[in-house]
Amino acid sequence: MNVINKQHLVNEEIREKEIRLIDSDGTQLGIMPTKKALEIAESKQLDLVLIAPQAKPPVCKIMDYGKFIYEQQKKEKEAKKKQKVINVKEIRITPNIDEHDLNVKAKNAEKFLKDGDKVKVTVKFRGREAEHSHLGEEVLKRFADKLSEVGVIEKQPKLEGKNMFIVFTPKKQ
Repeated sequence: MNVINKQHLVNEEIREKEIRLIDSDGTQLGIMPTKKALEIAESKQLDLVLIAPQAKPPVCKIMDYGKFIYEQQKKEKEAKKKQKVINVKEIRITPNIDEHDLNVKAKNAEKFLKDGDKVKVTVKFRGREAEHSHLGEEVLKRFADKLSEVGVIEKQPKLEGKNMFIVFTPKKQ
């Protein structure tokens, strides 16, 4: 049988002289020459798979290798399904934003947080506005007050170049 995946050595690829053999039902058959183990596997119409090459002597198991690989791939897919992907949504504002516009942006951020995403709010300073970074900080504090029910501040306001940002994470229920 050909090798589907190069993780394990199968059948004739096993070059060890002696191996410890485990049967398909999990019982140990003991230490024996590889040729004899191959004959046993072929008589059962199964594969001989090297599962622990670092052991002394190496451990091989008699199994249906194709089925084994299929089961492994199924487990990996199941594990991926259970993973939660967290996105970071960015909202951009200016330091002289109007109150109504700030409320609209805060509502959007609230929706993102309820969906389980992180929210990064960026205040963009243009021209000489960067000299008045305290205005941007005040805007971010007002924004944080509006999101206090659904979000927690992960990173405090921080100035980087001409941008100041703050990061929110959803509150745990």
